[in-house]
Amino acid sequence: MSQETPSKPTKLCPTCGTRVSEDAPRCLVCGSDLSNSSKSAQIKRGSRIPVITLNLPIAFGLLALFIAIGATLVYFAMRQPAVAATAPTVTPTVTITPTATNTPTPVPPTTTSTPEPSPTPFSYKVALGDTCSTIAFNFGVSIQSIVLLNELPAACDTLFEGQTLLIPQPTPTPSPMPTSTLSGAEATDAACPKVEYTVQDNDTLSSISLNYAVPIAVLKSYNGRVNDTVRSGEVIIIPLCERAATPGPSPTATPPPPYSAPNLLLPVDGAPFTQADTTISLQWASVGTLRGNEAYVINVVDVTEGQERKFTEYVTDTKLLVPSSFRANDTVPHVYRWWVVPVRQTGTDDEGNPIWEPAGAPSAARVFTWLGSGASAPLTPTP
Repeated sequence: MSQETPSKPTKLCPTCGTRVSEDAPRCLVCGSDLSNSSKSAQIKRGSRIPVITLNLPIAFGLLALFIAIGATLVYFAMRQPAVAATAPTVTPTVTITPTATNTPTPVPPTTTSTPEPSPTPFSYKVALGDTCSTIAFNFGVSIQSIVLLNELPAACDTLFEGQTLLIPQPTPTPSPMPTSTLSGAEATDAACPKVEYTVQDNDTLSSISLNYAVPIAVLKSYNGRVNDTVRSGEVIIIPLCERAATPGPSPTATPPPPYSAPNLLLPVDGAPFTQADTTISLQWASVGTLRGNEAYVINVVDVTEGQERKFTEYVTDTKLLVPSSFRANDTVPHVYRWWVVPVRQTGTDDEGNPIWEPAGAPSAARVFTWLGSGASAPLTPTP
């Protein structure tokens, strides 16, 4: 290849230094007159435009900065909510007519009865001197239930100290519903006005009786006393309906008082009796001087499971012997419950038998056990 040579000579403008044709009269850039210049004349050069030089990393950094500023401006511009002027739109109101809907009636859930678990028997270790009768009485169960649960002999005479017995849970007895009708004795007592008197110093039962015109026997009966001793600060109930009649042409008869509940003395509650006891003596405290038509009725009931025997006797004394004929003739210890009630004879029936009515409150019931006459004597253990 041949090197290209310029086809026409050129020269430099003395003012701005621009290369122009040699015969050009003026500079195409600065317009200086080139016709009068001579070859020997000193070429005058003007100042050139300053050149800014940047290296490559700084250029890329500035470019990135400009791009980041532009992107930020675009991002904030797009976040501004656009406000559009729209004409309000008229929405017609639609009225809805409610339609009656049949609501189904919920069906009540069916109640399922859950059977109650049977009571679990608890364990008891026999102590020295324990018998089946005393254990049954302490836990309120029958002797037969202990015998059956522990597979003991009918006489229940093989207990030893430290033996573990299963005791059944006692069967709860439903309480009787209260009645609104009072008995004759309760009605009489409720109709009698009473005064509570606090015993003062130097008071005696005789002086209180004279002050209120109430017999001493009546005061003792209403307050459950067996003697005439009173103490200072003690409260005495005085029945005003028992005051002596006022002397006059037409005295008013005083109705007999209802007696307080007798206090049972012997035997102690839960006392055991063996085959050697042929009779049992029941004793209680007197409620006062009985009248000619009054007495005590003693009720003795065999409450051993499956038994319904009852013994009733009317006496004017404060003791009674339970005959051996009422004793059971089997080999199982029997539990007997007894109580005493003051009664009053109000007449006789068609057969001439007396008619008795309660003349006071019944006593609290007690129990005792009695080994049947058919039981064999317990064997003495050999050491």
